[in-house]
Amino acid sequence: MPPEAPQPRRGWRDYALLLALACCWSSTYPLTKIGLGSIPPITFISARSLIAAAFLFAVLRVRGVRMPTDIKAWKLFAQQQTINSTLPFLLITWAQQYVPASNTVVLASTTPIFAFLITWGITRHEPATLLKLIGAILGLAGTALIIGLDALATLDANILAEIVILIATISFACATIFGLRLTDYDPMVVAAGSLLFGGMVLLPFALLIDHPWTLRPTTEALVATTAMGIVSSAFGLMLFYMCLTRLGTLTTNAQGYLRIPIGVGLSVVLLGEAVPANLALGLVLVMAGVAAMTVPRGHYRKWIDRLRGNKGG
Repeated sequence: MPPEAPQPRRGWRDYALLLALACCWSSTYPLTKIGLGSIPPITFISARSLIAAAFLFAVLRVRGVRMPTDIKAWKLFAQQQTINSTLPFLLITWAQQYVPASNTVVLASTTPIFAFLITWGITRHEPATLLKLIGAILGLAGTALIIGLDALATLDANILAEIVILIATISFACATIFGLRLTDYDPMVVAAGSLLFGGMVLLPFALLIDHPWTLRPTTEALVATTAMGIVSSAFGLMLFYMCLTRLGTLTTNAQGYLRIPIGVGLSVVLLGEAVPANLALGLVLVMAGVAAMTVPRGHYRKWIDRLRGNKGG
């Protein structure tokens, strides 16, 4: 059971961190596509994790912050990285051999719903309100529209692979909940330790299976791997733990929906992909869902009271 999340008063800076997290992680979609063009998945994931860890360790050295040396801290880092990155990424990578990318995005967007159900039914470490559930459902509907309704028509075509993706999303949801155990540590320390563990665990498999010394990656793939390591992994994971501390589990999960329109926009700009036909309507639903999941309940009451007052006047 994670500790009860602190509920400080939230300001615009906290929500700016959430938007920054969504921007960092939304770059995953186009950068992964570029990197995997000439780098195998296991080597790619290990390399980006180790690059991110090296970057964060350098920053920590400049800051004069030391990594913890006790076994308890590293055990937490290892557990968190396993459920937040290593396990779900490997599951999704395997499943994408049989499931189209559009279906994968829709299925992976169920993380906020699983986080809500786990919070409401098991951990109860923060309020799981009906409004947050409605927000999660609206965000999922908007995601489906952006990706395309035709993606839903082919669901269940590869049921085993789709179940594997859902298991990965449940793992992501658990990571946002149990990540609260790490709020006593500096977010950069947690990110550095977690990424180092994840990269080192996968490195032997990359050496045995992919033989990286025989690869001939393109310049674009190397740049994408480095950028993903620093932007998506290093800054992204650091912002993730900052958001968990400041905003809690359910609100932090809302960034999963913000990533969809941002990621689509980056794919259009960087990869020249077509603009989805239902982008506008899907974006409206996504933003409505994010608002329902993030705006404090008291703000809604104030807006309703103002509307009633204006009507009465």
